[in-house]
Amino acid sequence: MKLTFASPLSAIRGVGAAGERVLNSAGLATVRDVLWNLPHRYEDRSEPQRIASLTQPDTMATVGGRLVQVIERRARNRRLRIVEAMVDDGSGSLPIVWFNQPYLASTLHEGMRVWLYGALKPARSGWGLQLVAPEWEIEDEESEPIHLGRIVPMYRRLGSWSGRRVRTLVSRALEGLGQVVDPLAGMLPDDLRLVPLGEALSGVHFPQPPGAGVPATDAFFDQLAQRRTPAHRRLAFEELLALALVLERERGRRHSQRAPICNITEEVRDSARRVLPFRLTEAQKRAIAEIVSDLQRTYPMARLLQGDVGSGKTIVAALSALVVLASGHQVALLAPTELLAQQHYSTLTGLLGPTLFRPELLIGSLAAAEKRRVRDCLADGSAHFVVGTHALLEDAVVFGRLGLAIIDEQHRFGVAQRQALIEKGEAPHLLVMTATPIPRSLALSLYGDLDFSVLDEMPPGRTPVRTAIRDDSARPKLAEFLRGEVAGGGQAYWVFPLIEESDKISARAVETHVRAVRQSLPGVRVGVVHGRTPAAEREATMAAFAAGEIGVLCATTVIEVGVDVPNASVMVIENAERFGLAQLHQLRGRVGRGRRRSFCALLAGPECSHEAKERLELLAATADGFRIAEEDFRLRGPGEFTGLRQWGRPEFHVASLWLHRRELEAARALAATAAASGQLEAVAAALSCPGGVGPGVPVG
Repeated sequence: MKLTFASPLSAIRGVGAAGERVLNSAGLATVRDVLWNLPHRYEDRSEPQRIASLTQPDTMATVGGRLVQVIERRARNRRLRIVEAMVDDGSGSLPIVWFNQPYLASTLHEGMRVWLYGALKPARSGWGLQLVAPEWEIEDEESEPIHLGRIVPMYRRLGSWSGRRVRTLVSRALEGLGQVVDPLAGMLPDDLRLVPLGEALSGVHFPQPPGAGVPATDAFFDQLAQRRTPAHRRLAFEELLALALVLERERGRRHSQRAPICNITEEVRDSARRVLPFRLTEAQKRAIAEIVSDLQRTYPMARLLQGDVGSGKTIVAALSALVVLASGHQVALLAPTELLAQQHYSTLTGLLGPTLFRPELLIGSLAAAEKRRVRDCLADGSAHFVVGTHALLEDAVVFGRLGLAIIDEQHRFGVAQRQALIEKGEAPHLLVMTATPIPRSLALSLYGDLDFSVLDEMPPGRTPVRTAIRDDSARPKLAEFLRGEVAGGGQAYWVFPLIEESDKISARAVETHVRAVRQSLPGVRVGVVHGRTPAAEREATMAAFAAGEIGVLCATTVIEVGVDVPNASVMVIENAERFGLAQLHQLRGRVGRGRRRSFCALLAGPECSHEAKERLELLAATADGFRIAEEDFRLRGPGEFTGLRQWGRPEFHVASLWLHRRELEAARALAATAAASGQLEAVAAALSCPGGVGPGVPVG
């Protein structure tokens, strides 16, 4: 029976009811699932070695030849059964031994030609070498080998199914499919030179070096390891296209909604001029113009405002909110922490002082009566602007006329949380902000349904931060420098990766080492904040630091965002190698916000690797957050950013947002073209990858 991608596993030759249950429990249900369960690595078993040339024990070897002897015997302890054989390739003969595999004695016979791959060990006789427990495969002139004599795909075990058995399953699935018709063939971008689907599936599972009879080169194996072969790139394109179609569907859904009407009047312009505390940068003007244009459209705005640390996103958000407020609608700003929410509330209260609009604060630590008051004001519309944390997402929070939802530090929220806030209004406008620069390839994947505005220019007055890498030997000089800085009116942060010491992690903890910091800084008031500090105590400590009453603040990364102390001029980061580049850049951005010259000391721990040192050197060499983000993404992958699972799609089987950036750009372009021409569903129906948005592909 000919297979299709939708065929059940029981349709594959050799898969019985028990085997199907095992594979089902491992997450495989159809032929499609089998073929998209890709190898995690490859081994080169393509070039057999002449037996006469084998001289080194404890090495792996591939040999091919004729069996001249196969016998079974019991070991002295009678529990161990041994199968011994001898293989001859014309240049010499080699003993072989298998343990507790008695079936081999009836499977392998003298005269058979076989492939063998295994470890060479000293022979039992003490002379020469023997091949111990090798993988084997009988040569068949009518079919290509699967397990040996080629570049062999290595699969992870699926339940009780070994990698070898999975390899056989994949081979039989490909054989049963036969010739695959590629429904995407006419849509594939010419410049990428992507191979057809059937060729891609065969090439990913059983790769062949380019050129018949030509040995695989190191460059070819590098392509395999990096998933950059033509076969891998074709499948990666399909997965990225599936995601791009989901994002285009979301964009289309939004365009069908009716947005709150926001008109720009001369009164709004006058209010904006009164609000502005300084001249805007050209980047800020450009972003505001893009947002104002969106607010006047008939469908809801959905825009990502991306800017480096200190680029001035808050004033852009405030002026955008003013347009919505002046049109009679409410604005909600969602922040990930109470500290950041309070910072925004204070800043916006000052900025909107010259207007009729007063922000409210809604966070979890408020008294119950105050929470009720704010909720009541939001429901009856008397509260114009609310700043809050996850407390805004509670069912008890109802808006009278929500017109704009602003989400700060978007990467700390999920798609579901974003949607929960939007659903509190009738198709409100959406502005999401992040101070973590995001590489374009990642942004296109995670926020492909959003329009982008980028603040790539710093407001005047930001002081460049000099960054230096130091080790433990620099602590005395660092303490001396800090004493002088505080005596001169400056302040410093001292950031630790842990709250308490851990047996599993070799890194300094703030609770343990704050005493040492205090001893090294006599006469300097040292405060402590971290995630377990009671909210009231943390708020009081932060207020004292902001007021200049605390000279050095020891903390964890709770101060990564939302802390604006212009007088802070030094950032010390313990075990800097344990942080990602983007996070280090965020922490460094807490200083240099005023007129004082500013410094960042990256203290590398004794276990700092050469690779980690290189990352720190990059941070010390540049202040360009987008370059840092690209490097962080290359080294660590999406990491701390919002995961793809939040789009309701499984993780990629083959696609890499870093390695397959050209394929991503092409997939986004194809999805946009399909949506514009009304062909989105037709393209979706042509997808073959599991978790795609269409029913799969027909198979010829």
